[in-house]
Amino acid sequence: MAGDLLKPDAGGLYCAAGDFWIDPLRPVPRAVITHAHADHARAGSGEYYAAEAGLPVLRQRVGQDNDLVSRRYGEHFELGDTRITLFPAGHILGSATVRIESEEGAWGVSGDFKRDPDPTCRPFEPFDCDVWLTECTFGLPVYRWPPTETVIGQVLDWWRECAGVGRPAVLFCYALGKAQRLLSELDRHERPGRIWLHGAMQALTRCYREQGIPMPDTHAVGEAGKGEDYGRDLVLAPPSAAGSPWMKRFRNHSTGFVSGWMRIRGNRRRRGYDRGFVLSDHADWPGLVDTAADMRSGRVITIHGDGTALAGYLQEQGLAAESWNLRETLSAS
Repeated sequence: MAGDLLKPDAGGLYCAAGDFWIDPLRPVPRAVITHAHADHARAGSGEYYAAEAGLPVLRQRVGQDNDLVSRRYGEHFELGDTRITLFPAGHILGSATVRIESEEGAWGVSGDFKRDPDPTCRPFEPFDCDVWLTECTFGLPVYRWPPTETVIGQVLDWWRECAGVGRPAVLFCYALGKAQRLLSELDRHERPGRIWLHGAMQALTRCYREQGIPMPDTHAVGEAGKGEDYGRDLVLAPPSAAGSPWMKRFRNHSTGFVSGWMRIRGNRRRRGYDRGFVLSDHADWPGLVDTAADMRSGRVITIHGDGTALAGYLQEQGLAAESWNLRETLSAS
């Protein structure tokens, strides 16, 4: 990796020319953050640079308002001997990819991204770079996403079935990004009942509403009256709530889980959900492959997942491709 603009070290992905880390794995003096998910945005760093649209949710996650520096998509700014530009990643509200220019050339870095349409965030924008560091959370050919409208139709059919027999439909999904995307998609359809939110989703959903993203009315489970009847309703909750005492209030409920991991049917059975819905905020296999071509880079490095299959496939397509495991680097230091 001699001469590389970015290198993995004990803090994560480090750029010596700009003296900053991208999505550091532990507190560092200066961080460039791609988005506000907890595995990319951690509290304790000295200074954070992030896309302007993502600041409200990032503030909720790191709680360091005075240390947050926002930049508009497409706006150039300098750190050390580098020029940085943030582009929309299409992952969640305010998510970004990072383009870094220096004497070493131009490098592009993804935190997480997707290519499917999402009414809650700006779509992914490709850009030219010499080296592309790509996430590969779903880096196997089996991961191919069905159309979003098909999945939302499946969710609504399940909800209607539950409502028809007076059974609460409890749908597990990630509190930031997935919950709000589901709400925005459901806003376009007639619904059989009310929608309730787990407390972990309340403040984050409010951030989305304040950015003008249309979503249906929701109710806070924590503010429900004693003996509330949820029989015709949909309840959104984080996966951590599954099997907890919190679930006891939803008598005779049915459970579902929304995730790209539901593409493998055995995952639903092992996790004990009644229904699994395949909807992801990450790129699927075709999205990963197509994006590597769209970036027009001669070298691709996989990060954030097992990139062995993707790197091997891209090598067969004539690209120089390799995998970096940032977490192994940290644990070995």
